[in-house]
Amino acid sequence: MSDTFTDFPLLAQALEPKQLRQLPVNQLAPLADEVRQFLLRSVGRSSGHFASGLGTVELTVALHYVYNTPFDRLVWDVGHQAYPHKILTGRAEKMHTIRQKDGLHPFPWREESEYDTLSVGHSSTSISAALGMAIAADKEGQGRKVVAVIGDGAITGGMAFEAMNHAGDIHKDMLVIINDNEMSISENVGALNNHMARIMSGSLYTTIREGGKKVLAHMPPIKELARRAEEHLKGMVVPGTLFEELGFNYIGPIDGHDVEGLVSTLSNMRNLKGPQILHVMTKKGKGYAPAEQDPITYHAVPKFNPELFKLPKDKPGQPTFSKVFGDWLCDMAEQDPTLMAITPAMREGSGMVEFSQRFPEQYFDAAIAEQHAVTLATGFACEGLNPVVAIYSTFLQRGYDQLIHDVAIMNLPVLFAIDRGGLVGADGQTHQGAFDLSFLRTVPNMTIMAPADENECRQMLYTGHKLQSPAAVRYPRGNGIGVPLEQEMTAMPIGKAEIRRQGNSGIAIFSFGTMIGYALEAAEQLDATVVNMRFVKPLDHDMVKQIVESHDKLITLEENAIMGGAGSAVIESMMAQGLAKPVLQLGLPDRFIEQGTQEEMHTVLEIDGPGIIKRASEFFKL
Repeated sequence: MSDTFTDFPLLAQALEPKQLRQLPVNQLAPLADEVRQFLLRSVGRSSGHFASGLGTVELTVALHYVYNTPFDRLVWDVGHQAYPHKILTGRAEKMHTIRQKDGLHPFPWREESEYDTLSVGHSSTSISAALGMAIAADKEGQGRKVVAVIGDGAITGGMAFEAMNHAGDIHKDMLVIINDNEMSISENVGALNNHMARIMSGSLYTTIREGGKKVLAHMPPIKELARRAEEHLKGMVVPGTLFEELGFNYIGPIDGHDVEGLVSTLSNMRNLKGPQILHVMTKKGKGYAPAEQDPITYHAVPKFNPELFKLPKDKPGQPTFSKVFGDWLCDMAEQDPTLMAITPAMREGSGMVEFSQRFPEQYFDAAIAEQHAVTLATGFACEGLNPVVAIYSTFLQRGYDQLIHDVAIMNLPVLFAIDRGGLVGADGQTHQGAFDLSFLRTVPNMTIMAPADENECRQMLYTGHKLQSPAAVRYPRGNGIGVPLEQEMTAMPIGKAEIRRQGNSGIAIFSFGTMIGYALEAAEQLDATVVNMRFVKPLDHDMVKQIVESHDKLITLEENAIMGGAGSAVIESMMAQGLAKPVLQLGLPDRFIEQGTQEEMHTVLEIDGPGIIKRASEFFKL
């Protein structure tokens, strides 16, 4: 036995699902306790998503015990809840590396394990993917089972309901488990309800129910009476009528921390025909008191000592760009009662907690529904209000059609405050804000700003808010650089860049956004001119002409995909003006960028100061 598992003797016997399935049922509850303690220890060493995984320990144990994974397909939604799944599928010894460069991926990842059926970082995708797998399993005819596990937050995404509507229509065998850790129906959980869930999932009840439907099918008046009676009873006993209307057989809610009850119910449900829903009640942060009491704070944690029962305090430093946005939002709302702020379920991450408390009538959490969030802003703008959509770059991708069709075509004054532009660090490929400059600058009527520092961010937010057309301010994850904030807000001249450093080597760097620090660092050695471009669209064509005519070696620098990004805009401007000089484009290459700290990945991609110097020396043969 590895020293890693000295304190976890049962877990040492269940490091793969085939080993887990050899254990007697009465050993599963103590195994779950060990998995929870192992999770506490490993995340304390690594940092990572925390409270969600603590809540799914028993469910994960039961699923791998009942289902023949990886032959049977287990699809996790989002993946915050999948840490116990990683522990029980051969990756326990590497858990301390999760979210770190070259370590375990933060979410289920197909390339990492055959047990990870879907690579995923965005929510509400599991039911759609599981339905595709269920159709494939039906065609294959080998008895493969398919299970999707979706959280109560992720089920607020419209895509989940689109998938359920389709699944109920085509009636393939699949199980959707709703992991419910928020909805206030705890009174339905208990011994009686667990007993009911087992009865409702058993073969006798199912046979009687299906047989009864067949008998009643030939007697319309009685059939209608029976249907109404069943819905009345369901409304009183279980909150399943909606799912039944979508064509699912609904069972639950059941206690998600009763591992033996879960095994019994899942065993009964495993061979039921058609689409099934099992509603499981869990507690986010289960088994660790601070996380149970404050699951939002403990959703994702830094490295910490679980035995101290508190997280380390942040070291005092510069405010984050998210806080700069949150403070601006409050200041702006004091001046503008027509400001309406929208977030798709990212209040804390987007820096909107204070605003939501001070201006509750102007704050709207649209849940995990980015498409709705964008078009909700459209409705506000149509009625003369001034909406601000606070959204991560990676999630704006999900509202792209609405941005074009519902905002830009009508040229409506919606401000997009795009957080996490560029590399985000530990969340890896699914969360990098790599594409927003590329996909936004192709959209007519858009004004796109990229601040170099926190004060520019504040002034650009004001500038965008005052425009009578769609605008975006794109800023990174993390802290500002220490530039003092001007409390007075001033609209900036649209599409105007500034020279931050005048060099004499004939090299010029067009810098977009917060890469300016790296540009200035490299420019000292290269004796280069540095231009803070500020606007990606409209671009400062006059500045481009001025710099190109006075320099013979040009570099564009951005924390966005090179392909179609801000550097491409500079080259397009040069071509349109008949200007031709060699241009080195620096940014994110044509691949999905893996996890690692922002600084680590800047170094790997050679877009930090030393990287710029190296690439420039090679390209221009300095």
